[in-house]
Amino acid sequence: MPKALRWKVLLMAALVAVSAVLVLPSFTSGLPDWFTRHVYNQRLKLGLDLQGGMHLILKVDVDQAVINATENKVRDLLDALKSRGITARRLRNAEPGHIVISLPNKRALETAKHLVQEEFDLEAQEVPTEGAFPRLRLTLAPKAEKFLRDHAVEQSLEIIRNRIDQFGVTEPVIVRQGQDEIVVQLPGVKDPKRALKLIGQTAQLKFKLVDEAAGVDLDRLISDAIADGRLPADYDVKTLNAALRGFIPEGDAVYLQKIVDRRTGRVRKVPILLKDRTLMTGDLVKDAYVRVDTYRGPYVAMEFTDQGARRFERITAENVKRRLAIVLDDVVRSAPVIQERIAGGHAQITGTFSYEEASDLAIVLRAGALPAPVKIIQNVTVGPSLGRDSVRRGLFSGLVGAALVVVFMVFYYRFSGLVADVAMALNILFLFAVLALFQATLTLPGIAGIILTVGMGVDSNVLIFERMREEKALGKPLKAFIDGGYDKAFWTIVDAHVTTLITALALFLFGTGPIKGFAVTLSAGILINLFTAIFGTRIVYDWMLAKRALKDLSFLQVIRKTRIDFIGRRRIAYVISGLLVALGLVAFVQIWRGAANLGVDFAGGTMIQYRAEKPFALADVRRALAATGLEGITLQDVQKEHVLIVRLKKAMATVGDTESRLTGALRKGLPDAGFVMESKTEIGSAVSRDLRHKALIAIAISLAGIIGYLAFRFNVSFGVAAAAATFHDVLAVLGIFYLTGREITLILVTALLTLAGYSLTDTVVIFDRIRENLRRHGRGAFAEIINLSVNEMLGRTIITSLTTLMVILCLVLFGGVVIFDFALALLLGVIVGTYSSVFVASPIVHAWHKGKAPRT
Repeated sequence: MPKALRWKVLLMAALVAVSAVLVLPSFTSGLPDWFTRHVYNQRLKLGLDLQGGMHLILKVDVDQAVINATENKVRDLLDALKSRGITARRLRNAEPGHIVISLPNKRALETAKHLVQEEFDLEAQEVPTEGAFPRLRLTLAPKAEKFLRDHAVEQSLEIIRNRIDQFGVTEPVIVRQGQDEIVVQLPGVKDPKRALKLIGQTAQLKFKLVDEAAGVDLDRLISDAIADGRLPADYDVKTLNAALRGFIPEGDAVYLQKIVDRRTGRVRKVPILLKDRTLMTGDLVKDAYVRVDTYRGPYVAMEFTDQGARRFERITAENVKRRLAIVLDDVVRSAPVIQERIAGGHAQITGTFSYEEASDLAIVLRAGALPAPVKIIQNVTVGPSLGRDSVRRGLFSGLVGAALVVVFMVFYYRFSGLVADVAMALNILFLFAVLALFQATLTLPGIAGIILTVGMGVDSNVLIFERMREEKALGKPLKAFIDGGYDKAFWTIVDAHVTTLITALALFLFGTGPIKGFAVTLSAGILINLFTAIFGTRIVYDWMLAKRALKDLSFLQVIRKTRIDFIGRRRIAYVISGLLVALGLVAFVQIWRGAANLGVDFAGGTMIQYRAEKPFALADVRRALAATGLEGITLQDVQKEHVLIVRLKKAMATVGDTESRLTGALRKGLPDAGFVMESKTEIGSAVSRDLRHKALIAIAISLAGIIGYLAFRFNVSFGVAAAAATFHDVLAVLGIFYLTGREITLILVTALLTLAGYSLTDTVVIFDRIRENLRRHGRGAFAEIINLSVNEMLGRTIITSLTTLMVILCLVLFGGVVIFDFALALLLGVIVGTYSSVFVASPIVHAWHKGKAPRT
């Protein structure tokens, strides 16, 4: 065996061994301790859609953070003035972030200005007034405001991370996105509602006095306000105080106290009148933990910082026999009577908690309050049962598709087909090894990318084998036609892979969530396939030739040499393509206007998937959901699987909780069906707009990259023609989806960009043959050269399309409802892409050069 070949064999063997080591922990349990301790123990991570969990996008209200900081600093300023014997009064009706205070005299005004300048990050501006009492308008200092805006999101992220760490979720993902967003992924979370409450709770803890001396009958005032129409029946604290302004003492505010009936478990919210002045906040809490009392049940015990202990002792000493309300996020949790001065820096929050509620409250108090409220603008929840079903269906469809390809390749290409099947197995092994090495997260679109790699991976080998067939037909000996097949297919394979890689890069840069995972998988698959096709399979032939074990290669040939006049039929193709492109453009305009059947990804809203234990009728479901009062509900059932998909599309600023209303209505209206939620997606209008924007950027970037690369490798006309053919395929599939009323979703965009890469591969292969024939036959009739090239590549085009269709058809038939639209779009795309490579791309080049052969 030649020395160079020996090193190649050893290198390939080493790569296979290392890959097996990397993959073993992900697919084998019960490995020996010495292996997991000393060799490798990193498992491939499963995405939320494969193991269940939550994916949240939180938007931090930075403006509110500025308002909160201003409120806190002004409160401290008022306390500092009071310690100097100056009583300052805060006035109402100032705009948010601007607080006006009234002072007793000019001397007090100067003292306040001096304090602001020396001790507080505030700006003070004297307000002209005709009265005797001077006034100051206070705002946060520009430097302090800039610092707060720059750090509010990072501070919120760290607080949320601390809460989740104490909650006990394994391997959470918590990262910043953009200017004011935080992405939170909680794989395998068992109680999504509890986790959602824990993450989103601002936990602004305040201590306020109850105004029992006011003598106000709140129940009567509220009843009168509702009867007068000044207050809606489902009021909140803000609307309640606005409706009662003028009926309650100035400097007071109405809050709602949460009271739980221990016997029935019924929760009531009772109005209570508090002094609006905050005596103390939760930022002075040092620690919090759960305690259980035999009579009171669970409660939260707090320990204050040294400053907090001193302040709490002063508050309790000054207000003995008065009620002190403990307010958390504007809800009064308890309002005990202060019996005596409390020293030592300890306090309790009681309020008929469950143990979980008390534990979660202790967590948020320990981790600290968020500097500003966070709005949940996207919430994707996947149940573990759906995750297991997705893995099962993905693996089954992949194995069936791979088996079909394996059998076909051996049948058609004999020994060479077996070599291609070995390369395909190596592709999958190396791909899983790369994903495990970089601890990538495998998602459902990622599985689709692996399955698609199986189909597309055969393409390179088919190119080489068809070249071998041509070289053998010229009468060349065995080694010569094998070498010629590899040499002449090399640049065609490289060009085809690079153009697909450009599309994958656009997906990664501008995609979101699962699309990024798909892009990573596709990119790795492309590079690995390039390596195994050009380097790996050749080692097999070189080794067989060195051992003199290979005497000849034979190939089955079903599609013989054809002489179809493709350019002559271009006008028929123009009509067909014109109709497809027109339909696609209509669909695009309707999508842009929001008039198409947009999924919740692009329209905003809620989509919930349920699985029932028994069959159900959509008519019964509609009647049951009518009780929710929710408008715009659309239903879809999946035959024979007892699956119900409920969509509620609406442009909304924030995500609301509609799941409990829908689930409650289903269980009440159809109690025997046994509906269980499998997944939930809630997306706000802000996110949907951003997703549409990123999808368009990804398409534009990929098309520009394709034109640039092909213009460099071939000619500008070839680049424009390839981009036009790709755009044709995308619009055609988009138009068909629009015409049939199927949803336009983010997963469809993934499929469109994927088929763009696939279509490009086929187009580039034909272009490469046109360039070769131009050099071989000189500047003859361009139409004849194009026809010759397309006819020469027709067998290869049909075979690669057929193998890819085998895999995708398995996805359509066995992949399940979650991935059905993705697979259907790819199925249509492969058919349209094969057509466009022959009837669209080449005729555009012909028209560009007006039938004259270009220089290459």
